[in-house]
Amino acid sequence: MTVLENQFSEAIAFIKQTMPYKPDMALILGSGLGDFADSLHPDLSIPTTEIPGYPASTVAGHSGKLHFVQYHGKKLMIFQGRIHYYEGYTLRQCLLPVELAFQAGAASIIITNAAGGINSNFSPGDLMLTTGFNSMFLKKDLATLLSPGTPDRRNALLELRETHLFKNVKEAALSTLTDLKEGVYFYTKGPNYETPAEVRFIRGTGADAVGMSSVHEGVYAVHLGMDIAVISCISNFAAGISTTKLHHGEVTETANRVKTTFEALLKKSIELA
Repeated sequence: MTVLENQFSEAIAFIKQTMPYKPDMALILGSGLGDFADSLHPDLSIPTTEIPGYPASTVAGHSGKLHFVQYHGKKLMIFQGRIHYYEGYTLRQCLLPVELAFQAGAASIIITNAAGGINSNFSPGDLMLTTGFNSMFLKKDLATLLSPGTPDRRNALLELRETHLFKNVKEAALSTLTDLKEGVYFYTKGPNYETPAEVRFIRGTGADAVGMSSVHEGVYAVHLGMDIAVISCISNFAAGISTTKLHHGEVTETANRVKTTFEALLKKSIELA
């Protein structure tokens, strides 16, 4: 039993009773990236408000739906929108999508997000495949979520390049002629954007992008033994990298601009999985 299984037993039971088939793969779609689910014509769409105990989505660009989709011979479970720590939810609540995917039978998961670019070689609209996480602010909290008696797989996160999905996404980028960047994703709790001073500190850690999600989801998925890949849409420059004032609308505007490229990359990655 996982550490979350008992706490979310009603949600798990609801999904198992409602899902039309066992998924091969799950996807979590970040800010402004949710249109991908609609493009695949879902077999079943469930508002997350109907799932017992599922937190409501409160952020623009996160519609709060769970879709079951078949694409290219693969059965998919797609979360259109995510749960953020900064919305006031507990870390355990934020991990519910990963837990549901695991309990439904998905062996792998692609996690997507919108992030601020720190690497000076990145530009808004770039897509970045995550090579590693910086989760210094979450390590203590995440340690409490490791199931007693199960292998501690957190060290697997030191080298995300070794996952099967990472390699699939890289191959998909070559096939679709996508200029896919690679880099380290730095997590901050939010909800405010980082100050220029904080960005200088984060840059000094070797990070290439910064955001407010994905790290805890990725750590927990790896702990459960799931194969993962994490893709960021660089939606803006982080504070201090550019003089442009940051706002959430920029996130959705950039995501819409690169929607076609993003969807092509995800589709090919699924085909190769």
